[in-house]
Amino acid sequence: MQRLRLRYAKRGRLRFTSHRDIARAFERALRRAHVPMAYSQGFNPHPKISWIGAAPTGVASEAEYVEIQLVTPVEPAELVAVLDRAMPTGLDLLEAVVAAPGGGALADRVEAGRWRIELPGVSPGDLSAAVTALLAAPVVEVERLTKQGMRTIDARAAIVNATVATATVASDSPPPDVTCGILEVVVRQTTPAVRPDDVLSALRVVADLEPPVPAKATRMAQGRLDDGGGLADPLAQDRAVTQG
Repeated sequence: MQRLRLRYAKRGRLRFTSHRDIARAFERALRRAHVPMAYSQGFNPHPKISWIGAAPTGVASEAEYVEIQLVTPVEPAELVAVLDRAMPTGLDLLEAVVAAPGGGALADRVEAGRWRIELPGVSPGDLSAAVTALLAAPVVEVERLTKQGMRTIDARAAIVNATVATATVASDSPPPDVTCGILEVVVRQTTPAVRPDDVLSALRVVADLEPPVPAKATRMAQGRLDDGGGLADPLAQDRAVTQG
C-alpha cells in the first residue's frame, strides 16, 4: 500500500459546512477521480482515510490535513490535479506527499495551530489593549455549550502568543471601507480544544470587547511548536522523501 498525506483548504461558503459533510464530499471526490483507495475489512468496508484535527464548523482553513491509503501507487502531483478537479468549489487540494517510512503518525506532528481572526469595526488600538489584558491574565475562563451542556474551560492556558495587525475591508454600504483589527494567535492543541470563538469570548471577559459584526476566522497553519512559539511544517519530512 501507499500512504499519502494531503493538505487542503476550506474556503468561502464551505467554512459553514460541518466536518461530516466535508468528509462525505471528500469521499465522493475520491470516487469521481477514480483514486485506487484501500478499504477496511469486514461487512461494511470503508476507504482508509485518517483525518487530523479538522477545523470546527464556521471557520475557514488553509491548513487541513488528511492521510489516505492506496492499493496502487500514484504520483502525488497527478493526484493533486485530478482530485482537485473533482472537489466542490471551496474545498481545494493544495499538496500531496508520500508518507516517509518510519516517520511516525502525522497527528503527532501537530501540537498547535495559528489562527487569523478578522474583526471588522474593531480598531487595532482597542484590540491591542484587549490582547494585552488577555496575555497578562493567568487564567481566563469561558463557557461553551457542548452536547453535555455548558462547560467551563480556561482559554488562556492554550494561547501561546498573539499579535495584532490592521487591514481595510470592503463594505457593501457607506462608509465604503471599514477598519478591521486582525488577531494572529497561536493556540495549543488541548482537550477540549480552544477554538477561535473561545478566544473571542476570552477577549470579552478580560476587556469587554464585542465586535459589531461577526468575526471571520481562518486557520493558517498547524504543526509542532518551536522554542519561539512558531510552527514547524508537519509535511516537511515527507516532502523531502517525495521530492528526493
